[in-house]
Amino acid sequence: MERLKRRDQLFVGLTLFSMFFGAGNLIFPPLLGAQAGKNVWWAMVGMALSAVALPVLGVVAVARAGGLPRLARRVHPVFERVFVLAAYLAIGPCLAIPRTAGTSFQMAVVPFAGETGPGARAVYSLGFFAVSLAVALKPDKLTDRLGKFTAPALLVLICVLTGRCVLSPPGGYGEALTGGYQAHAAAQGFLDGYQTMDAIAALVFGIVISVNIRSRGVEEDRAVVRSTVRAGWIAGGVLLAVYAALAHVGAVCAGAYGLAEGANGAGVLTELALELFGRAGSGILGAVFVIACFNTCTGLISSCGEYFCQRFPALSYRAWACLFAAVSFGISIAGLDAILKVSVPVLGMLYPPAIVLILLGLGHRWLEGRPLVYPVTVLTAAAVSVLAALFPALPLPLAGMGLGWVAPTLAALAVSLLFSRRGHAPGRDCES
Repeated sequence: MERLKRRDQLFVGLTLFSMFFGAGNLIFPPLLGAQAGKNVWWAMVGMALSAVALPVLGVVAVARAGGLPRLARRVHPVFERVFVLAAYLAIGPCLAIPRTAGTSFQMAVVPFAGETGPGARAVYSLGFFAVSLAVALKPDKLTDRLGKFTAPALLVLICVLTGRCVLSPPGGYGEALTGGYQAHAAAQGFLDGYQTMDAIAALVFGIVISVNIRSRGVEEDRAVVRSTVRAGWIAGGVLLAVYAALAHVGAVCAGAYGLAEGANGAGVLTELALELFGRAGSGILGAVFVIACFNTCTGLISSCGEYFCQRFPALSYRAWACLFAAVSFGISIAGLDAILKVSVPVLGMLYPPAIVLILLGLGHRWLEGRPLVYPVTVLTAAAVSVLAALFPALPLPLAGMGLGWVAPTLAALAVSLLFSRRGHAPGRDCES
């Protein structure tokens, strides 16, 4: 069986890491550290589950199923059309892609130019999306550009930014600043991990990663799946190390300097960089954000363009990519805080069914012949998550921890297993 060389496998893994590691990945770990204080490592346990383990498992589940549409179709064809479309739009032009421009503008321009009007933001976003689109128009070359160059550069800058605080901390951890991190730090960290969007991103990135693997001469489907899974593990390992460093820096510096909670994590990082490096810290931090957001933006435009080109072939890949860049540019002008405000309820509705779909996909071989499991369990998670977002006071177990969907979903799983008969499984072609 033909397989990737180790060097190429590493670069593909770094490409996937660079696509994952964007605006939310930089914003939320240090904010988690600042808010959790002495409970930072319990909070990191939760965040590691939702922002590292689930994305890696999502890459595995989608690769084994043969793509997100085939995985979601196990629930129902209508669900597949609705959920996959919603996932691509959320992770693409409606939330995640505009957030990359908004965050990088706030971190790379505002510290030097001060608060500016919408005109300056529009000019920056136009240039940002133009360059990202130019790279995204050749999706099979992303490993050569992201994996070999921008991802290593990003890791070096992150080491520079965090290394001094990790090796010579200015003080100890402070007290937890928010009630969630005081009462149930791990659960709060799990929920805050939603904001990275990585579990949903994992469902959509596989299409571009497989293109890059095939461009290196690996054509057999099983070999492509195996290389994709390995890339997921490499990306997950790098993500975990970077998250831990950023969370530690946030907790230590909040305790030493008394940092405020902040409207968003970008403000926390700005204060940390200024305390550690002075004016030069703003330049280092700005470069980190621009590279990270550029990588993710490019990967998302490519992934969304590939999917929509396959689903709606009336437009070419180039046309879809240009359309998504244009729409994202328009939304990015609204600003970072407005995008973050919308993302919380949307992700609260998408994440539960995505999590359940990933876990069922991993256990697919034990679920064959039980036709009720996928539709009953996933649709229960989806329905409860939508109701919880619309009616926050809904009396559900664990609702106070933001996990009200868990108990109904487990009950639905138990019922569907009980009433499903094992027999001939018509979906053998979907398993790996």
